[in-house]
Amino acid sequence: MQVVFMNTFDRVDGDRTVMGAKVSICENDGKWLVLWTEGSEETATWYEGLSWEEMLAAFRHGVALKMGEGFQPVIDGMLDERKTSPGSIIMMMQCYGELHADTALFEELREWRRKTAAQQRKSAYMIATNRVLNMISAFKPHTEQELAQIPGWGESKMKAHAEQVLAITMQHARETSFPLDWVVSMLDTKQYWQWSYRQKELKYKSQMERHQEKRLILDAISHGRTLSELQVELVMTRRNLLDRIEQLETEGYDMEPIVETELAEMPVEERQAVLEAFDAVGDKYLKPVMQHVYGIEGAADKSLDLVYDRLRMLRLTYRRNKKQHEAV
Repeated sequence: MQVVFMNTFDRVDGDRTVMGAKVSICENDGKWLVLWTEGSEETATWYEGLSWEEMLAAFRHGVALKMGEGFQPVIDGMLDERKTSPGSIIMMMQCYGELHADTALFEELREWRRKTAAQQRKSAYMIATNRVLNMISAFKPHTEQELAQIPGWGESKMKAHAEQVLAITMQHARETSFPLDWVVSMLDTKQYWQWSYRQKELKYKSQMERHQEKRLILDAISHGRTLSELQVELVMTRRNLLDRIEQLETEGYDMEPIVETELAEMPVEERQAVLEAFDAVGDKYLKPVMQHVYGIEGAADKSLDLVYDRLRMLRLTYRRNKKQHEAV
């Protein structure tokens, strides 16, 4: 086994005892391994597999987790993909918002967001993220000028939602003031760095899970799994699964096996009609294609969900053929 990278860590416990640890990236017969050894404990394997991307995400996730527990590396910079300022005022405001959110006010804001999203038929996060709502509940702005100081609350949100949000926040008294430059001195340094590493841990965990999901999808497709079987195995909604398949197609992976599996019962003439419809009305939106082929009411003998699933599958084929033709 060849050690490709190694770094050592120290952590000072409450009794001032220094605990040592090390992390290693190794290569063994074409497989990557990420190993963590803490003191005299047995070595833990964070990752073992063939994917460099998945290995790197597992490595960074593990390092962020351990640094959040107080371990400090001898060689720093393992989590920094680009030069940033981890102590920026915006990050500190986000941290303060999460640590000092007013639970009652946050729930009021979340209920407002739920109703607004339902009325506008949008996802809740497009109205405002939990992070923004946490900061609003912690700082309690009472004017538009104060609301504008909340990171993530831009001009479009101000025009659309400021009046409703301020009507809620003005009912709550506050102990802090604006402007928010006091956050830097008031925020507990240890709490901030623990929060900062927690954000990185969550980020790399998400990346790691996405790489694992990608590997499972590709493996399942190569073994002839159907969309329904993939849904069960991955515990995903059909829409999210189709989104991931389309994304993998754009990344250059061959999705033709699952396209053929899903379209096995679709007549060749019907397939050709859909491909011609893409030429006629474009491939950005599926509804015009559906209506072009099946009429305003859709296909009488097929469910609308089935029709749209097949359209999405055929759009993969159409776009691939179009790209190949343009490259010639």
